[in-house]
Amino acid sequence: MSTEDPRELVGTAPAAEEKALEAALRPKSLQDFVGQSTVRGQLSLVLESSRLRGAAADHVLLSGPPGLGKTTLAMIIAGEMNAALRITSGPAIQHAGDLAAILSSLTDGEVLFIDEIHRMSRPAEEMLYMAMEDFRVDIIVGKGAGATSIPLELPPFTLVGATTRAGLLPGPLRDRFGFTGHLEYYSADELERVLRRSAGMLDMQVDDAGFAEIATRSRGTPRIANRLLRRVRDWALVHGVPLVDREAAGQALDTYEVDRRGLDRLDRAVLHALCTTFRGGPVGLSTLAILVGEETETVETVAEPYLVREGLLARTPRGRIATEGAWRHLGLKPPESADSGREAVSSGDPRWDLGDS
Repeated sequence: MSTEDPRELVGTAPAAEEKALEAALRPKSLQDFVGQSTVRGQLSLVLESSRLRGAAADHVLLSGPPGLGKTTLAMIIAGEMNAALRITSGPAIQHAGDLAAILSSLTDGEVLFIDEIHRMSRPAEEMLYMAMEDFRVDIIVGKGAGATSIPLELPPFTLVGATTRAGLLPGPLRDRFGFTGHLEYYSADELERVLRRSAGMLDMQVDDAGFAEIATRSRGTPRIANRLLRRVRDWALVHGVPLVDREAAGQALDTYEVDRRGLDRLDRAVLHALCTTFRGGPVGLSTLAILVGEETETVETVAEPYLVREGLLARTPRGRIATEGAWRHLGLKPPESADSGREAVSSGDPRWDLGDS
């Protein structure tokens, strides 16, 4: 067991060791990358073909929910191609000149990674079309009738775009990517493999049941799994627990308000508001957000996707409603039927009595 002072865990600045560990948790090769077998196999063929041809790899678009490994795959692509990696994000490129400055400084074969690429400005997107296809951009000098266009040749490079909302990408941009991969949520078994690798790097002792407990609360997302693993490590260190088993992992995650289905404080607040204050709904998003004390965008993009995926919340034309599974997860008595529940809500039926089960 480490002799590190537990008080160091609450320091305001992360220690150098913590930063090194955080970087070390990312796999460095496709072989070490866990899960996403279909995307991994297809991407391996694309990169191997590029190496055999001695050319830069085709442009790659990675889509999927946050935390599944898009940034890690971009780093792996650069590593597999033995190329430098340049990282930026869509919101940081708000003018065509911003993109031109980045593109003009690229070297031969370099990998440019643009996270949240769907949030780029339209002028920058249009400049990117020619850069991806012809490795050339036109720089406009001057304004009005005296403006001139100066062509600027670019070295061959590989663009890796990542997006959580592929539907917002314009068709001309999406079609210019040579390979498109969609990342899916991880299974519990895959997350256990991720956790085992990470636990070894964190010098943690965790048994099989402990890994399973953390994996089931990780919402199918490796980023969340690694974050919870580090919080369990903190708990075990402070409480002097040398081996993390199911009970220890459960106690640690209960401390951080992560329940057995992976729901956190916000998730449960949304369900509790639906089932108690609004008697199951339907209720509008803005009203629901006000009651839980969050912005509507936070409720819609952070809480709702997982609740819908778990079958605990449903979106209807009239608003959000709690499913039967939500009532049972909260330990409340569900309504007899969805139809009678909606009728009771609209009429204010006093027989809608939801006591503890």
